[in-house]
Amino acid sequence: MNTSQEKCRDAPLIEIRHLSVSVEGKRVLNDLDLYVMQGETIVLFGPNGSGKTSLLKTIMGIPQYRVESGNIIYRGEDIAERSIDERARLGLGLVFQNPPAVRGVRLKDILRICMVKSGDFREERIIESAGKLNFVDFMDRDINLGFSGGEIKRSELLQLLAQNPAFVMFDEPDSGVDLVNINLVGKVINELLEKGIREDRRTKAGLIITHAGHILDYVNADRAYVMLNGSVSCSGNPGDILDDIRTKGYEECVRCRR
Repeated sequence: MNTSQEKCRDAPLIEIRHLSVSVEGKRVLNDLDLYVMQGETIVLFGPNGSGKTSLLKTIMGIPQYRVESGNIIYRGEDIAERSIDERARLGLGLVFQNPPAVRGVRLKDILRICMVKSGDFREERIIESAGKLNFVDFMDRDINLGFSGGEIKRSELLQLLAQNPAFVMFDEPDSGVDLVNINLVGKVINELLEKGIREDRRTKAGLIITHAGHILDYVNADRAYVMLNGSVSCSGNPGDILDDIRTKGYEECVRCRR
């Protein structure tokens, strides 16, 4: 590893510093701190309404999420004022929990656009990527239109494969997915996060929101954060925290770990 690569690994790939955010005048994140190192996979737990999805959408730059204070440092640069398309070009990607359908735009057309922008467009790569998700038959359909919950998840992951981002965010990838599809979802997430190579050689990192924790049976996470009331309440080993949540609930889990 050269000196510049070593320096990159000494600093977080992305760091959230004292971040407070509001939507339509309502505070959704409160002085939140969080970081993800290059090569890491972080899992984010928390009850509904705790701010997990708000955090991912803020990092991605969804316009409705107004940063009131704090920083979003990505590869050493504060991107809090960057637009969503600029952040995507910098290497941020997000799988939404409930993405919209897009009438009049075929799935294969958006895949071509993503692949061209990522610098690796080959027609055969579209079919190869779709094959990994058993999605070849969906290429001529409008994006997410009439798709089931599991099909939408696979559609979103396929678009992310085409984009090939460096920092990948997943909003409840195990929600509404049956046992057959969650295995496929897990395999593709592992590929996106370069789980097949040693951690010190990985160039990517991921942040996964999960409520039930089922995705952790398929994707190994390095650290976990628990969010309550728009801020991080504790962090630790993903398996230990998930066991505490299942047996004690969120509030008791946080009290114990404090």
